[in-house]
Amino acid sequence: MVAGSSVAVEHPLDALLADPWSTLRLVLGEPLHPGGLAATGELLDRAGVGDGTRLLDVGCGAGEAVAIASERGARAVGVDVAPGADATGVVRGDAGHLPVRDGSVDVVLAECAICLSDDLDASLREARRVLVSTGTSGAGGDGTNGRLALSDVVVEGTPPALPEPIARTLCLTGPRSRSRLVERVEDAGFAVGDVREHREDLLAMRDRAASRVDYAGLLGSFGDRGRRLLEGVRELERAVEDGRVGYVSMVATVDG
Repeated sequence: MVAGSSVAVEHPLDALLADPWSTLRLVLGEPLHPGGLAATGELLDRAGVGDGTRLLDVGCGAGEAVAIASERGARAVGVDVAPGADATGVVRGDAGHLPVRDGSVDVVLAECAICLSDDLDASLREARRVLVSTGTSGAGGDGTNGRLALSDVVVEGTPPALPEPIARTLCLTGPRSRSRLVERVEDAGFAVGDVREHREDLLAMRDRAASRVDYAGLLGSFGDRGRRLLEGVRELERAVEDGRVGYVSMVATVDG
């Protein structure tokens, strides 16, 4: 506090915890998921996204995947709780209440996004609601059952100890094992196809962040709170290294 003033100076860690997304974007840039745009393209391939595909990108961020799908001839729209001012083809909305009619979409894309929902099961049911089923594709559909193209963080065992805002931003909260994620997708009315690991992409993201930020120097200067956060960061790095924290993708088809 400044002498003679009642105005308190905000602690740097409080500022970070208030908006961890901005910090993550500063460190990693867009898009904020392992594998970047190459992984997006591969997932679109597996979901059969091409000319005429009606695609909804949930949690689309700056809209990079919407642009990639549109370049393929897809009729792509993005949904995000806070669309960027310069994002095109993006509307405001969230995974739990998609602003889309029943059965009007061929592919729902969700790259490291549905995990951020307050109710994962409800969000998966919403994805199922908007996806087309055989015989109800309507004009412009591709005539096949709808597909959920999803990628997400998975955790085996206890997640690293990080402050809740950071853990939530990194998708490290709640039951997050690979088997549990597949089970919840199936319970929402999907048949899960192949599930692929993206360990190298996750390791590359970890290494990129470590090369850009001197965690020890930065957090070590913030006293006990900084040191505790540094311990959590180091534990996260170890968890990625030994496979307790992973990243998977899957394409699941509407079941029935």
